[in-house]
Order: sequence, then C-alpha cells, then structure tokens
Amino acid sequence: MAKKIFVLNGHPREASLSATFAQTYADAAQGEGHEVRVMNVGDLEFDPDFGQALYKEPKPLEPDLEQVLQSIEWADHVVLTSPMWWGGLPAKLKGLIDRSFLPGRTFDTKSGKFPKPMLKGRTARVILTSDTPGWYFRLIYRSALHSQLKRQILGFIGLSPTRFTHFAQSSDPKPGAVARWIDSVKSLGAQAI
Repeated sequence: MAKKIFVLNGHPREASLSATFAQTYADAAQGEGHEVRVMNVGDLEFDPDFGQALYKEPKPLEPDLEQVLQSIEWADHVVLTSPMWWGGLPAKLKGLIDRSFLPGRTFDTKSGKFPKPMLKGRTARVILTSDTPGWYFRLIYRSALHSQLKRQILGFIGLSPTRFTHFAQSSDPKPGAVARWIDSVKSLGAQAI
C-alpha cells in the first residue's frame, strides 16, 4: 500500500551526506509508488529563536514553518536526516522544532496531567550521521540523542515507532563506506520504513 512520506533534511548546508540520504530515500520511495515531499532546512526561511514568546502567545509561524507542519500532518511516515553536532541537532533544525512543535497543533496540554500527542498514527525514521564511533555513542553517551528524538521530540508529538539508522565516523569514512550507506538508505526508502 502506498504511503505519504515527508522527508526533512536537517543539515543546513546544501551539499551534505544528510542531503544525499534525504534525496536517496525520497527517490527510492517514489520509485516504489509512494507519494513523497522533501524539504531542506537550509532552504527554509524563519526565525529559529523562540525568544521571549510564550506558549499562549507564540510568534506567528512563517510560511515555511507552516509548510513543515502541514507536511507532517499530511504524512503517514516522517523521515529526518541530520548530523549530530556537539551531541545534539544543528541549531537551525532545533530552532524549527522549538518554533513549530507547539501546543494546540502538535500536542495538547489541556487533556489532563500530561500533554497528549496530537500527531499519532505516523511512524518515523531518523537517519543520523556523526563522527563518534558507534560503540562510544552507545556505551559512553548512552545513545542520548536517539533517546531525545524518540521520547522527547518525535514521540512527544505522537510519531511512533521511531526507528534509527546511524552512520558513524562520517567525516572520515572508510573506503566504500559512503556507497554502502547510500545502498542502505536506498533500501529503507524502497521499503518505506
């Protein structure tokens, strides 16, 4: 069954592994008959600073942020490609989340003791790159960024399950590694998972 898939490249630079992975996934999914929308955070124009705004009076969303939210609401499956920088997300991608994942649109704060996710029924795939070796990321950092994305960001708004593909030592990959990574992403896109 064909899915509606939203792919967001979270790397702010136009040419990057994240951009390559986003387009590879999108092309493979489209090739299997899925409907795909792709956006690149570097192309979006918005103020990433939540600033002094309150949840009750947030800054009005710029058209690009509105388009991101509409694409998430439209999708059955959301794919995020991103590098890990300083243990977290690039500032512009984090700003997109801060500004657009708001109560009343992505989660409901009036439903009881705990906020209720408003975007249930969607799955997610995160394709992450880092320079940190995989074993070090798991043992020393305890996969902190995976946990944050799965539980505190994507899961918080209802995207579940969130699955991860993590390519490590991406700034200085071993010979042939990038080609293998691209093949893996192509396979994920073809399966729409």
